[in-house]
Amino acid sequence: MRVIVTRPRAQAGPLVAALRAHGFNSVLFPLLEIESIDDGPIDLTGYEWVIVTSANGAAELGRRRRGALPRIAAIGQQTAAELVRQGLPVDFVPSMPSQEALVAEFPRPFGRALFVAAEGARDVLAVALPADFRAAYRTIELDPGDPPEGELVLLASPSAARAWAKLDAAIPAITIGPQTTEAARVAGVDVAAEAQTQDVQGLVDSAAAWRASSPS
Repeated sequence: MRVIVTRPRAQAGPLVAALRAHGFNSVLFPLLEIESIDDGPIDLTGYEWVIVTSANGAAELGRRRRGALPRIAAIGQQTAAELVRQGLPVDFVPSMPSQEALVAEFPRPFGRALFVAAEGARDVLAVALPADFRAAYRTIELDPGDPPEGELVLLASPSAARAWAKLDAAIPAITIGPQTTEAARVAGVDVAAEAQTQDVQGLVDSAAAWRASSPS
């Protein structure tokens, strides 16, 4: 089975390798690229918490942080894993990987918090906690041309779902989680399944389950 991988080229390696290990033929078709907003250090001075909501944000924090390290919250296990890879401790992960769950479950009183994320990120955390916001990177939509042939496409972010929808390809999709599923369906993408866990293994497991249930 031929699976289309839409992740940024620099981040697609683990997913491509995991698909290969499960007997899939994958074709890399990046829809996005990540660009650092390199406007100086991320100064953590005076904060009791820093909150990170993506692996990209975790990488930027690891590379650019300055000042005494406060406690760190990660939105989900994929973000937490990248923080650990950056040598940073993870003090809190909510039960569900969403800003709403993080707000509801966040330890209180929490003091002053910094929210590190993408330019244009949802502002639930910034408004509801509240937290100061720092845009550390931006997502750039590519113009990849006509999509390749494939039986299944994997979508790992709402941005990727919206970019894929613009191509008007009649290929079923597996999404990485609820927000990506919602964005895909709103944009008219045929969502075949949603990963049970929001990581590479979740996408691959869902692809394998979909393959097993599809007519041969």
